[in-house]
Amino acid sequence: MSDETNPDDGLDRSDGSDGSGGSDGSDGSDAVGRNTPKKRLLRGIAVQTAAVAAAVHLLWAWPRLGSPPDARPYFFLAGSALAVAVAVATLRAGEYRRLYALGAGTLGAFLGGFLAWHGGDAAAALAAEPLAVVAVIVEVVGVGAYLALYRLAPPTSVAVERRRGEGGSDGNEGREEGAP
Repeated sequence: MSDETNPDDGLDRSDGSDGSGGSDGSDGSDAVGRNTPKKRLLRGIAVQTAAVAAAVHLLWAWPRLGSPPDARPYFFLAGSALAVAVAVATLRAGEYRRLYALGAGTLGAFLGGFLAWHGGDAAAALAAEPLAVVAVIVEVVGVGAYLALYRLAPPTSVAVERRRGEGGSDGNEGREEGAP
């Protein structure tokens, strides 16, 4: 394609790919890059699960914000904001293992917090709260998707070098070679 966006999906294709997920055989960069079909599917799953987990936690927390003895609604607000930020970065940023680890850790913290709060009564709490069932399911799926993305992504140093090689900013514009 001659332009940088594919009108079918609305995504930025500044790397020159056509968004098909395959390679045309000329350079093979798409076949090993960020836009392989498997990685695109996993990114979609990870982003959707993070967004749903954030929404579920906000739905639970919003009516309980005035409760003085319970700190969970405030932690849920902060965790939901972080989950949404990681989801957006997962869509927009390059392949960074640290980002995927942060996504898995955020969703895993929601799961760990649920288990720590309810302890041995976690199964009873799940049975009593439908939102908790939804949250646990999407968090487990999301952790799995983020961990799979982590395994498929190159080391962060490789991703940073790729970004610099594409003409990305390294923060040194306007500096002379010898200037500190």
